[in-house]
Amino acid sequence: MTTTSPTIPTKFKPKREEWRGHGWTVYTKKGPILNSEEIDEATEKLEIPMPEMIFGNNEVGIEHESGWSIRFDALSALDLVDKTGEREGLVQVAHSKEWLRTRQGTRTSDGHEVQFIKPYDWTYSTRYLGTGGEGLEQGEEQIPFDKLKRPDPIRFFADVSLYEDELGDNGIVTLNVKVRVMDERLLLLCRLFLRVDDVLFRLRDTRVFVEFGENKVVREYLEKEANYNDIKARVPNSSVDFGQYLRDVNWVANQMPTKTVSTDTTRL
Repeated sequence: MTTTSPTIPTKFKPKREEWRGHGWTVYTKKGPILNSEEIDEATEKLEIPMPEMIFGNNEVGIEHESGWSIRFDALSALDLVDKTGEREGLVQVAHSKEWLRTRQGTRTSDGHEVQFIKPYDWTYSTRYLGTGGEGLEQGEEQIPFDKLKRPDPIRFFADVSLYEDELGDNGIVTLNVKVRVMDERLLLLCRLFLRVDDVLFRLRDTRVFVEFGENKVVREYLEKEANYNDIKARVPNSSVDFGQYLRDVNWVANQMPTKTVSTDTTRL
């Protein structure tokens, strides 16, 4: 699956860091949240209001000397958000209609009002597998997590935020990318985490694994979802603050059942 990335002009040059080895390059770009002018531009292009915190200049990418590449950025992810509310239906909470109404009348930095007539997925849930990745084909090959559990030295690590929104105090949604490089392989994780208080939890993970010696790429996409109260019921009875568990993304992820998982792969 290949996606093209919507871009916006920016005067800010994000800080770039990279690692090179075995014919591969892993890079990150980090900058501050978008300014009001950039938010206006992104809102017009994507036709939905932007999340409260959007790091539109942040990016994580993997490149091979053959020309193959895949990257992850906020605007490409947001472009896959349901802009009609018709694909999966809208998540409903007590104040969602009122809050959506306030978002539909968004004013740009110069005072003009932008109207969004159609509802959109206000949880900013996206099925984002990355931009690029040509040649990846569906298969049965799995990511070898046993190799990733080895105590190998980490040569490069990054944790890059793409966007975050507290959903009008109804919960939180975050999209971030982590990448770690070892001597013989690397693993990238792009994770969407959603908590809608008293309604549901949702997790959407895209992992990209590279085995350097074989020039093999495996991409895994996984979805988890669970009722809020079902996860809350798993909090240990001895806990004096159940909220600390519900805010722990890794703990919640381990409690949720898997809805779907798929893998695709290529050799370069």
